[in-house]
Amino acid sequence: MSTTAIAGRVAGMTPRAKARIAGICEFFEGLLSASGQVGILGKLVVAGNAAATAANLLGHQQMFWFGFAISVLGAVFHVAWGYLFYELFKPVNNSIARFAAFTVIVCAAMQAVTAILYAAPMIVLQHGGTSSAFSNAQLQELMMFFLKLNNYAFEVDLVFFGLWCVLSGYLIAKSRFMPRIIGILLMIDGLGWMTYIFPQFANSIFPVIAVASGLAEVPLQFWLIIMGVNSKRWYEQAGVNVDK
Repeated sequence: MSTTAIAGRVAGMTPRAKARIAGICEFFEGLLSASGQVGILGKLVVAGNAAATAANLLGHQQMFWFGFAISVLGAVFHVAWGYLFYELFKPVNNSIARFAAFTVIVCAAMQAVTAILYAAPMIVLQHGGTSSAFSNAQLQELMMFFLKLNNYAFEVDLVFFGLWCVLSGYLIAKSRFMPRIIGILLMIDGLGWMTYIFPQFANSIFPVIAVASGLAEVPLQFWLIIMGVNSKRWYEQAGVNVDK
């Protein structure tokens, strides 16, 4: 199916249907990205121990590549719900909705970069040994270097995700078809994620960020999936005289 055909089908959906699909996509994006980057990779990496980390990666290759696959799939879901959010909230403020959609594109691009960096340590370990230019210790140090880069890229992604939360929270708060409180909580959540521009500070207050995330993102997803949006009010705000 072409991109034009997909866009046509989305355009023909009711606002409530778009909201529910957006909520489902957002749920799976968060689940897959966190499971791959934090859950699986986090279990395999032994902080400060390159030899143990290398042994874990080589000893659990199926798990490692599964984590890579779901991380890539998470980026796909990210693009999907970013597009649906734009479709939903452009009647509120088209300029801000476009800006939010742009940040989603940046987030998805960063997720793709983290996926490449996710795969790099295993590629180094599997194929670096075929060259006599590197010793095992040097290969393990190179592996740890790529793991650090992966972590930095993931933190940059969180900054842009935080910006999206602030922009989308504003749109939700200004909309007539979703609860204002969800928008306010999402803006607070976004400010928390944006502190990852200073990773050490963000990590020191991570419990606070996690609470803010739970109070905003979980209600948002449940509301979208279960309630959707008030279609009548959406059409009113969009200036469309349709009774649905």
